[in-house]
Amino acid sequence: MILITGAAGTIGRELVKELRAARIPVRAMTRNPAKARAALGEELELVRGDFTDSRSLASALPNVRALFLLTAAGPWVADHDAAMLRAVKGTSVQKIVKMSAFGAGTAPLASSRWHEPGERGVMESGLAWTVLRPAGFASNAQAWVPAIRAGDAIELATGDGRHAVVDPRDVAAVAARALATDTHDGSIYELTGPEPLTAAEQIATLGRALGRSIATRDVTPEMAADRMREAGTPAAFADAVREGYAYVRAGNAASQSDAVERILGRAPRSFEVWVRDHLPLLR
Repeated sequence: MILITGAAGTIGRELVKELRAARIPVRAMTRNPAKARAALGEELELVRGDFTDSRSLASALPNVRALFLLTAAGPWVADHDAAMLRAVKGTSVQKIVKMSAFGAGTAPLASSRWHEPGERGVMESGLAWTVLRPAGFASNAQAWVPAIRAGDAIELATGDGRHAVVDPRDVAAVAARALATDTHDGSIYELTGPEPLTAAEQIATLGRALGRSIATRDVTPEMAADRMREAGTPAAFADAVREGYAYVRAGNAASQSDAVERILGRAPRSFEVWVRDHLPLLR
């Protein structure tokens, strides 16, 4: 039995598909099982779990052999990771695969600092472990859809900085391999797409797929963070996004990894492939 936390999210949904296709028993943990049921399927075992409720974590763990640990991004990541690491002590769990973030352990970013305590905790747990550090997701392009539909210019805060965004399906496929085999125990993987792209190049790819021109407007990372705060985004999260934009804009996020290809035996999917496969969401 494999327990997937964050099962209703972008990676969690794809990981459920991967494991079920391989006929591996899966239990999906989410804060609202009733709400997640439609997205995850009627046959799947769903349990309620909240990282701030230790009893709910304990009730999700019986007979679990491997755990996929994904906590929603934010200043609370370290606390949530620690809560689950406390919960697994003395249980049947033998392995943890932790979803971390691009640059964790190396980049001077808030998102890195959020994940570093959890990474250390997993590595020091005495259990088998794998840490995944994915680049930005290709699916983040969905955030541009409202502006595209409204005909507004999309504000881009990363300038000419490049980032090799990764398809969530590839991240899930790697996670499934790490959970189901011991081949990747004790490994840390940076997961990227096949080529570093600027945000403007991603927009151009979207425009070609949609058959229309999409206007863009350059803004600074500070301007983008101010917009987020004005829209009600918590300051700590807006500041982290500002740091991330500035990091990409400065050319620090253009690195590329061959981990997806080495693990899956094929090239990672391109951003163009993700767009083509998800056109109904983008129109």
